[in-house]
Amino acid sequence: MSHEVVEKNIGLMALLVLLVISVGGLVEIVPLFFLKSTTEPVEGLKPYTALQLEGRDVYIREGCYLCHSQMIRPFRAETERYGHYSVAGEFVYDHPFQWGSKRTGPDLARVGGRYSDDWHRVHLNNPRDVVPESNMPAFPWLSENLIDASVTPKKLKAMRTLGVPYTDEDIAGASAAVEGKTELDALIAYLQNLGTAISSRR
Repeated sequence: MSHEVVEKNIGLMALLVLLVISVGGLVEIVPLFFLKSTTEPVEGLKPYTALQLEGRDVYIREGCYLCHSQMIRPFRAETERYGHYSVAGEFVYDHPFQWGSKRTGPDLARVGGRYSDDWHRVHLNNPRDVVPESNMPAFPWLSENLIDASVTPKKLKAMRTLGVPYTDEDIAGASAAVEGKTELDALIAYLQNLGTAISSRR
């Protein structure tokens, strides 16, 4: 089949392009499903608690991923600044994962435990109170908005259908775990958990 025939027949060209993309996708993607390092959680990884899961939803809703990545690349400049490089097994319970590629602000993959809850509380209320040169927006409403505890069990059930190993007890206790908590409490709980499963590996 000559190039001229393909170039003059748009339908044939579209079919061949689709075939090439399909074969390439199969060759690149399918083997990853059989690698344990990409499908099994790292040792010590636990599903998010109900409060952390709510915090993750706040993180996504407020667009934090638009300025903060959660993926440390395996380069010395990255690991010296942020800690151990990211591995796939850390993110098996993340649906969707928050890797990102934009770093207007620092990477947050290993932020868990790096600062106190009080520091995060002040920082999220007004970042310039702790980092004067920060251009991060303030999120004062998070301390006023309460978590809707009636929805939390449904979120855990949805995650369980995606393979996150939540138990019936986890789901039954989800509402009580977030009752009376603010979105700020939830977001801090989520941030304090980030990267803690392998943060000690250096």
